[in-house]
Amino acid sequence: MHRFLISAAHKSSGKTTISIGLAAALSSGKHGQRARSVQPFKKGPDYIDPLWLSVAAGRPCYNLDFFISPDAELREQFARHGHDAEVCLVEGNKGLYDGLDLQGSNSNAALARLLDLPVVLVLDARGMTRGIAPLILGYQAFDRNIRIAGVILNRLGGRRHEAKLRAVIEHYTDVPVIGAVQEDAELALVERHLGLMPANETAEAERHIAAIGQRIAAQVDLDRLLAISHTDVALAPPTLPPPNREKPVRIAIARDAAFGFYYADDLDALAAAGAQTVYFDTLKDSKLPPCDGLLIGGGFPECFLDGLEANAALRADIRRAIEGGLPTYAECGGLMYLARSIEWQGRKAEMVGVIPGDIQMHAKPVGRGYVILEANADHPWRESTVGATSAPLHAHEFHYSSLSGLPADTRYAYTVRRGYGVDGKHDGVLLHRLLASYTHLRATTGCDWPAKFVQHVRACLTADTKEAIPCSP
Repeated sequence: MHRFLISAAHKSSGKTTISIGLAAALSSGKHGQRARSVQPFKKGPDYIDPLWLSVAAGRPCYNLDFFISPDAELREQFARHGHDAEVCLVEGNKGLYDGLDLQGSNSNAALARLLDLPVVLVLDARGMTRGIAPLILGYQAFDRNIRIAGVILNRLGGRRHEAKLRAVIEHYTDVPVIGAVQEDAELALVERHLGLMPANETAEAERHIAAIGQRIAAQVDLDRLLAISHTDVALAPPTLPPPNREKPVRIAIARDAAFGFYYADDLDALAAAGAQTVYFDTLKDSKLPPCDGLLIGGGFPECFLDGLEANAALRADIRRAIEGGLPTYAECGGLMYLARSIEWQGRKAEMVGVIPGDIQMHAKPVGRGYVILEANADHPWRESTVGATSAPLHAHEFHYSSLSGLPADTRYAYTVRRGYGVDGKHDGVLLHRLLASYTHLRATTGCDWPAKFVQHVRACLTADTKEAIPCSP
């Protein structure tokens, strides 16, 4: 087996492109390599990089997040998803030693230490020559427990530049250069205001990923990478819970170019709880599929205003369903879609209108980063979601939009202890059987929201059935 973490000296060093290329090259077999099963992981809260990595590897990418999960759960998640893969590739976030606290307890280095992973350091080498040696030596010396097993030089200015850097690194350090990637516009991933364009949005994603894989395979020594990441220590297969014996419920999920932000483990947890998921397209479908519950995740609805507004039939069907009592959960982009309108770049478009408020896009983030929430008494899943002790809920948000015009008597599911949510104090708009929030939840030991949502849907079905049965004379 082979396991390693891809990190960098700082963000925007190109580690995502390198990680995508390595996943594609190793899983498809390039430059004399046989195809291997590659399990990708992404450190921290992120939807976009995992979408690209999932396509590249042909397996769902899973997130590993210190803020969301304790150490024991991170080890279990890594083993559960990686035990049957030949290669486990973990893409870090930001720089190797960057973190939220002085001790770096949630840094990439901390994750490498926790999972016993060698580190492959991607270095943006633009404008560097001899100065690259003290950079590498400093990263080695900062924490001797971290194994920097190799470096990949990125964004090189040509073969002469590469030769100088290789000579410097070989002379001053003991870290092997396992790759040297030249500056190449074809490797660039399209970016927008929230980061990289999601792979689910572009029909060219697979072609672009294949091209990246070919270029990375030609410029990275894959044999050397596999050699430095080899391990004889197997990951323990998970102990599977007993199958859910309750009657399945159908959950309709918006999944298309506008909405695609769903964590792989959340979808797994929905299925484990007894949900039959059926997907629909907000841009093409004229009505919801038959369902017992509705889920609309995050995405970029502001980029698809024309298509979403033009599909008036689906918007009207969704509004009728929610106002008729369909249990619904919406996150961020889903909340935006369910509002009366979205305004962006001088364009205002009508949306579903079930939430009596309007969305305005801004040039800078309104809410960004980790959040801590407390469930209010009105939360429809309160007892199930946060447990009997009402423990704070750890999650994250990332939105450039705000919601205005809500009535003064609007009910909320959460009180915000850290973060912004809807207004800096509250999040989770409650209407009918709808919970719509800016916060992104994730299925963990402390927040098994998919199971709780499925339980909520079942409870609503039971209540509706009882109401539909006429009383005996």
